Amino acid sequence: MFESNQGKLLRIFIGESDRFGGMPLSEWIVREARKKGLAGATVLRGVEGFGAHSLLHTAKILRLSTDLPVIIEIVDTEAKIEAFLPSIDTAIAEGLATVERVEVRLYRSRHERKDA
Repeated sequence: MFESNQGKLLRIFIGESDRFGGMPLSEWIVREARKKGLAGATVLRGVEGFGAHSLLHTAKILRLSTDLPVIIEIVDTEAKIEAFLPSIDTAIAEGLATVERVEVRLYRSRHERKDA
């Protein structure tokens, strides 16, 4: 639960084929975020994109890519996001991570719902 309505959004851009610890990197990051007690994480798979090498990755039928873009988004307090960054620093060999301020308007777990 958030103590205030101010939070941070950590957005990590990697490739689908990136790996760490014997598993897909996105999966490792989500498990690490859960282990560290962050509020939640979402993995989004892109249909097209390019990165630092300007190589186009696409899901179009004629040009199937084996390395589509993946974005992991994590929202939590500034303190938790900042504490989490060193954990992923060594795991991400190539990619981009951004942190931005967000205003959290709703954060509810199923256990907190009145109608559940």
